[in-house]
Amino acid sequence: MILDKLTCIDLDQPSLEGFRQFISCWLYQDDSLTFVVDPGPLSTIPALLIELEKRQVKSLDYILLTHIHIDHAGGTGELMKTFPRAKVICHPQGIKHLINPDKLWQGSKKVLGKLAETYGEIIPVPETSIKFEEQIGATGISSYQTPGHAQHHCCYLFEDLLFGGEVAGVHCPVSDGIYMRPATPPKFILEVALQSIQRMIDLQPRYLVIAHYGLVEPAVEYLMIGKNQLKLWVKGVSQLKDLSGNNLKQEFLLWLMKNDHNFQNINQLDKDIQTRENVFLDNSLRGMTEYVSER
Repeated sequence: MILDKLTCIDLDQPSLEGFRQFISCWLYQDDSLTFVVDPGPLSTIPALLIELEKRQVKSLDYILLTHIHIDHAGGTGELMKTFPRAKVICHPQGIKHLINPDKLWQGSKKVLGKLAETYGEIIPVPETSIKFEEQIGATGISSYQTPGHAQHHCCYLFEDLLFGGEVAGVHCPVSDGIYMRPATPPKFILEVALQSIQRMIDLQPRYLVIAHYGLVEPAVEYLMIGKNQLKLWVKGVSQLKDLSGNNLKQEFLLWLMKNDHNFQNINQLDKDIQTRENVFLDNSLRGMTEYVSER
């Protein structure tokens, strides 16, 4: 069974408030195949290498990237210094940016500011080591281009397990119910994101790995929540489109607490994680606001 060979390696950032159980790398090991999904930023590669050594990982066959954002893929080139034979699988639009990451690094600093500096610089990936494949070698893993959270987003299906990245947004474990929220930084296009989620629903996976954060079941339920939240949040932003700045955010939060029973569970999160979620909410709101204003 796949789950017996799967390990979640947390890549916490103690210097950042609430950055625990948020960034993670997933390791799969059996007698014939070893791969990781989303190795994380440069700053956490030393911790990742320690965990891989504990699990006696001598080589990696593949590094699968759900997308090239710095917190998912920034450390890929550094990890390959230890595992130079690994093949990196990435969305076709992301390949050139990892081979020559200067534009990606400058964009990350512009959007994330000091957070990008904490994550660390993006190390180039050798051109001969990175590609996109719909069927990944002889592994039985299928890759799907799923733009929405980013144009360069991919999901990976391995038997009944879907590595979903941020296709359905963000999830945090809570004691009662389900907490999820969309992750829609600019440039966000609702129709594209909905189509990507529906493609994953049509696959009918049993398990879903949500990059931020955790392995959940039944997968389709969580994918449906993500799909419905996208439509609901855009509806809310449309109703409040005449507001701006802090007024928009404050009114939108009040609107969500009345209308989104999954987002309402944010009150169950620890205070530091609530703070983190509040920061990232700005990006999602900005993407949706731009989408609504353009239409």
